[in-house]
Amino acid sequence: MMKHKTIFEALHWASSFLVENGRDENAARILLQHILQTNYSGLMMRIQDALSEEQIKLFEQYVIEHANGCPVQYITGVEEFYGRTFHVDESVLIPRPETEELILGALERIRRLFGSNSEVKLADIGTGSGAIAITMKLEYPSASVTATDISEEALATANKNATGLNAQVDFRLGDLTEPIQNEKWDVVLSNPPYIAFDEAREMSEVVLEHEPHTALFAEENGLILYRKLAQSLPNLLNKPALIGLEIGYTQGEEVANFFKNSFPQAKIEIVKDINKKIE
Repeated sequence: MMKHKTIFEALHWASSFLVENGRDENAARILLQHILQTNYSGLMMRIQDALSEEQIKLFEQYVIEHANGCPVQYITGVEEFYGRTFHVDESVLIPRPETEELILGALERIRRLFGSNSEVKLADIGTGSGAIAITMKLEYPSASVTATDISEEALATANKNATGLNAQVDFRLGDLTEPIQNEKWDVVLSNPPYIAFDEAREMSEVVLEHEPHTALFAEENGLILYRKLAQSLPNLLNKPALIGLEIGYTQGEEVANFFKNSFPQAKIEIVKDINKKIE
């Protein structure tokens, strides 16, 4: 394959190869930018530069890995979220743009409920890469932020991200709200696993074969963790308090009913995401 000596030639080969294998051709540019440690503008400025033999071999390896189904983010080890770079590996879900909307909605409601600089206690349940907890701490610095996860590997990745982004977050190992008992909280956020097992046949093999199933799938048609959260949170919240959850696009009514039963006086909103799906 070593015919593509320049950046232009390498991109031309990789884009064609990825399209032939049913992948997005833009992945070629992202992978080469990662190898060369540059951005889009830097890559374009060097478009006729020659690549070293080592760079070509590494680029070919990455392109073939992606063509075979490995997400670009797991190859490069990073993903952008809310304007920041997060480390990701196969122990955590790749942060999605839709989750940025959960952050936006939470920040807006926190400021409305508590003001712009209140010392709120915030818990992120099932933190994964730490994207929600870390972003909330950096966007609302006066918050005291705690994050839980059942996976030691995920918490190691989240800790790495918090250190790299200089965010002070208390990470705790355990299932759902178990690590935050015996305390009262002002804000609880969560993007839990919510995909029903029988939906797997409709999903991309890129996701199924690489992202952690424990962070994707849940029993009771994907609803079990919402039911458990609705049952456990009444004893853990101050008044007023805010709960913000990411949900599957067909789950709005059922999840709302869980929380109506647990919080009969609460105002419950079901918000559609940027794709006009329920969030």
